[in-house]
Amino acid sequence: MYQKPSTKFPFINRQILRRLYLVALVILATLVAIWWEQVQTPKSMTVTSLTQPEEVLVGEPIQPIPVKIALNQSKVALGEKLFHEPRLSADNRVSCLSCHNLSKGGADEQAFSIGVNGAVGDINTPTVYNAGFNSRLNWNGKFETLEAFTEAVIQNPTVMGIHWQVLIPKLQQAPEYMQAFTQNYADGVTTANVKDAIATYLRSLYTPNSRFDQYLRRNKKAMTDAEKQGYRLFKAYGCVSCHQGMNLGGNLYQKVGLMGDYFRDRGNVTNADLGRYNVTQDEADKFVFRVPSLRNVALTSPYFHDGSVKTLEEAIKVMTKYQLGRSLSQKDTQLIAQFLGTLTGEHPALNQK
Repeated sequence: MYQKPSTKFPFINRQILRRLYLVALVILATLVAIWWEQVQTPKSMTVTSLTQPEEVLVGEPIQPIPVKIALNQSKVALGEKLFHEPRLSADNRVSCLSCHNLSKGGADEQAFSIGVNGAVGDINTPTVYNAGFNSRLNWNGKFETLEAFTEAVIQNPTVMGIHWQVLIPKLQQAPEYMQAFTQNYADGVTTANVKDAIATYLRSLYTPNSRFDQYLRRNKKAMTDAEKQGYRLFKAYGCVSCHQGMNLGGNLYQKVGLMGDYFRDRGNVTNADLGRYNVTQDEADKFVFRVPSLRNVALTSPYFHDGSVKTLEEAIKVMTKYQLGRSLSQKDTQLIAQFLGTLTGEHPALNQK
């Protein structure tokens, strides 16, 4: 007797599909990271080659930060002075350092920073450390260069709130700045030169030689067994699909709430929550943000664009829930947090922490 063939597909275990999906994401992330490391170094920043070729772990989706970067040190010194200069603000009270405290991970430990005339920002201040390695800047990825970012911050009415036609004469009236700019630039104090000096200094704020970087350079003793296990879990759960490359982030966009409605659960949606939509006006970009770097992440609480999470362990749980659709045990959460602690690199200001 004739039987109609079954049209049903064989049952496929969802757990297997999930693992295949994560493996594919990790492979893609690795390819993206390799490609991006080849194109992201700014023209004004040269990675210095070591006398001997580096021996690093192969097949990893994360690369170590260069131990040394060649920059114009005279411009770095000028940019550092400007970074600490409150005269760059309209009320002469706010400097770049006010929101980007270098001894606090390059941020300020506040959910929202306080700018000129006591204005409160609407989004959490990201760290400036290793910003030179990011493909885009700001949570919504609006700026492609540190120069463009610097210009926007200086003129932003809730940050520095000063116009160039006011700032440039102010700097020209200061003999120390006239001398420093004349030494570094043929045309002295100009808008372009202020941006260039600050951006050059920001590129000097890289943090090499973290214990994880030492591990990537084949120093097996640089990390504990628990930290290595945390790194394996970081990859196995799929965190590395977005947090990869030299900066463990900073080179991709991602929607917040892929596997759950983060904003509905949190409540009180603001304009800042719209993320990249505020730049593109594309409906598909609502709630999409630049994936943040995880370098020095143990020092930069509170976390997320809304500064809503205070601890690293809680941040891991929130991200795995809403981005990966997973529920982690307390043990796995702690192991991943221990791994993230190995991402703290070296910088004189960080050593004050």
